[in-house]
Amino acid sequence: MAEQLTNHPIYNAVDRDDFGSMIEVSRYASRTDAFDEIIAATVDHFWDPNDAAYIDFTPAFDLTKHNLMPLEMCTELGSAVADVLDDGQKLMLANESSRFFLSSILHGEQGALSLSTSLCQILRDPGAQEYAANQAREEARHVNAFAQYIHRRWGEPLPCGPTLASLMNELVLASEVYKKLVGMQMLIEGLAMGAFATVHSKTNDPVLRRLVLLVMTDEAFHHRFGKIWADRTICNLGEDEHRQVEDWAAQCFQMLLFNLVNAEQKQHVYRKLGLEWTWVRDAVLESFTDDSRRRLMTESTNVFRVLIKTLLKTGIITERTKGVYSMWVDMDELAAEDDAVVGTDVAERGIAELRDINSARKKIGKVLKKKQAA
Repeated sequence: MAEQLTNHPIYNAVDRDDFGSMIEVSRYASRTDAFDEIIAATVDHFWDPNDAAYIDFTPAFDLTKHNLMPLEMCTELGSAVADVLDDGQKLMLANESSRFFLSSILHGEQGALSLSTSLCQILRDPGAQEYAANQAREEARHVNAFAQYIHRRWGEPLPCGPTLASLMNELVLASEVYKKLVGMQMLIEGLAMGAFATVHSKTNDPVLRRLVLLVMTDEAFHHRFGKIWADRTICNLGEDEHRQVEDWAAQCFQMLLFNLVNAEQKQHVYRKLGLEWTWVRDAVLESFTDDSRRRLMTESTNVFRVLIKTLLKTGIITERTKGVYSMWVDMDELAAEDDAVVGTDVAERGIAELRDINSARKKIGKVLKKKQAA
């Protein structure tokens, strides 16, 4: 059994093949209430991607005439790549880049679903296990919803980039709970919240804006699960244990920062435009410098800024690895900010709307039952 690096019983785990531990009589009475609030809140943000009362995927969006996201968000168009493309090709590149991005989101949601189910197999505490099962249900509807959206706009998603695929494979199969929670619940879920906040504020497609709003109502709670682990675990780790978690977080961050959307990952996009990916890579590197990255990270919704803030606020980052992150953001500025996760305000508005929808549907259901009984 892998070393779990947790001193709190609610995150204790057993080997995934050790089902015998799950049916020990004493286990059932040792349920934590740490996640009851999150579990109970599920009813407030229930939504169904197959029900048009929550989201209607039918409105069209002509990708041959309109850009899904602002053109300036397409990194390649800020380089020499733009000089060799006409306006139609620029639009195609921007929308295919959005397709790659949303396909990565879809693959990430599948990774989160698989990881949540894997937590059900190893978390010994019934309360923690129930939360993981609850999250798995929510991740499943995200997979459904993004698959439907991508099908409507493009027919099918693009393949998962090798970097994201490799990281998620490692997280899902990891025996260590800390790797799963730091890698997925804190980093990738944090990445998602930052990405969704950006899409919600900038997309030109009302259907996509609606989709990410609904997904954010769930993701805000998923991120909290990882934060509860950090609050109860990080402060109790020994020096060597903390170093292990800190190094793992820095490794995951750097992998995501430098490789998630680089030119090599998007070769199939460039081939459609007759572009050689190595030439695109060199052109982007020439224009998109470290200074450019730092300027982008000053935006509160920048996905990587969100990741750094998450790690800093939970005490994972120390002076030992601060330099890994300080070259990209002002760490003192981040430390002075409150603990709020970007996009939480949007998620809260979405939850309020879902409460109204679900309440109205319950009232209609009661009226129908009375009529049927009469």
